[in-house]
Amino acid sequence: MMPSLELMIETPEMTEPEHFALSSDLISELLTGMRLRGVQYRRVQTGPTFGFAFDEMPGHAYFHFLAVGNALLRTRDGAHYELSAGSTVLLPQGVAHELLSGPHVPAQPIDHHQAAPLGESVSGVDTCPSTHTTPSAVLFYGCMAFDLGGMHALGKLMPDVMTADTGGQRYPGLLPILESIKGEICAGRIGYAGILARLAEVAAAMIVRGWIECGCENAAGLVAALRDPRLARAILALHRQPGREWTVAELAAQSHVSRSVFAQRFQATIGVPPLRYATELRMRLASQLLSSEKLSIETVAQRLGYTSQAAFSRAFKRINGQPPGASRQVPSVRS
Repeated sequence: MMPSLELMIETPEMTEPEHFALSSDLISELLTGMRLRGVQYRRVQTGPTFGFAFDEMPGHAYFHFLAVGNALLRTRDGAHYELSAGSTVLLPQGVAHELLSGPHVPAQPIDHHQAAPLGESVSGVDTCPSTHTTPSAVLFYGCMAFDLGGMHALGKLMPDVMTADTGGQRYPGLLPILESIKGEICAGRIGYAGILARLAEVAAAMIVRGWIECGCENAAGLVAALRDPRLARAILALHRQPGREWTVAELAAQSHVSRSVFAQRFQATIGVPPLRYATELRMRLASQLLSSEKLSIETVAQRLGYTSQAAFSRAFKRINGQPPGASRQVPSVRS
């Protein structure tokens, strides 16, 4: 009895180094589509008693770096995290939270404090009482528009709060970045505000990368695909050529399995059919091109393989729930 065709065309098991290289390529490709764009940064110095409240910001991430002092970070669900000098926190879901000097200190919205402009999108807040010439705590925080691009499926799987342990293996290279942030905060040299903003974006990206590389805390879906060399090949091809009119058969050929095996495995692992994933990827890229690079709708449609602007607009609205022109509207944050 001959083995089935589906079994015959399966790729032999990959060696561990080959699988690691393929997963690394896919992670790199996915990270290329990630966008972190700061819309508000503040350097905050305060006295021994303080309480700052931060509103919920869907589609944004909060970044906090405590340069001096101690603080308590508390989220709306009551979870709390003790921070000390050097602590770094990323809140990728943009959840509402508070930074307090103690658990019983009332918090005021951060926007209620007077801010002095320090540079583009960067301002300073000083709440030190006149009796304290030296601040008890110094903080730098950023509110960033956070777009995971091709990794959007991971967004809902990320924890509300991600603390960076620079002494562990997850974030190699992060410590020098944080030391640079602290140096810029404390030195206050010419142009430090803009440098702080860029360093904060790099630090936030490194935290996200570390979370992905370490298996996303065993999250499902796209992470499972990273561990499946056959699916990883197809997803990598989709991300490298998003404007190509892929068929399921062509994607299956990339994975070296039959069409039916590929479609079933893709649906079971990712949660959507292959061509639906391809369309969603195109529309997420379209949103980035329209909002960040300010390209025309016609140009974006052509770049992503659409010969008709009308067909592109219909697909965009079907996936994103709004017409392409709405992607140019960015929610405002007080500076």
